[in-house]
Amino acid sequence: MNVTTTDLEGVLLLTPRRFADERGWFQETFNARAFQAATGLVADFVQDNESLSRERHTLRGLHFQSPPFAQGKLVRVVTGAVFDVAVDLRHGSPTFGRWTAATLTARGGEQLWVPEGFAHGFLTLEPDTRVAYKVTAFYARDHDLGLAWDDPELAIAWPQRPRALSDKDAAQPRLAALPPWFGVPGGTNGTA
Repeated sequence: MNVTTTDLEGVLLLTPRRFADERGWFQETFNARAFQAATGLVADFVQDNESLSRERHTLRGLHFQSPPFAQGKLVRVVTGAVFDVAVDLRHGSPTFGRWTAATLTARGGEQLWVPEGFAHGFLTLEPDTRVAYKVTAFYARDHDLGLAWDDPELAIAWPQRPRALSDKDAAQPRLAALPPWFGVPGGTNGTA
């Protein structure tokens, strides 16, 4: 597995190895031992989620769950492609309010590890895009929160304005309005 760090500590781009022959290819999309060996992390995944976005330039996000149901996510694309974004929500972090992005494709098999303390969202780049992701905490409706995808303070460089967006995602609060849900280990703000 190839691991690439991003400019946000903890957010990692992972590319599992593919074994190809004349029939196509085989890939382990997740292996706990390989994940730990490559990243140094132990992730206890409890739920798998999958979405289908029919239209190109559908935006989903930016989402997160608040403690004690905060989720780490391992995101991959099954069909199509996305511009995948993580935003640091950890008060006290030197990168608080900054974002990083990666293009994930079914063709390339890339995955993005988004740890707890980050909002996550994506914009589809192809029609009929299916995204699958593993999470480290069960869905908790009362802790299901979000962040405005178009917050000028974040200034996310989306490659295209969304054509499809849920009412919920269109009404998410800006970063400045969010309580300090997350902190950094050893920090004084939020939950470390």
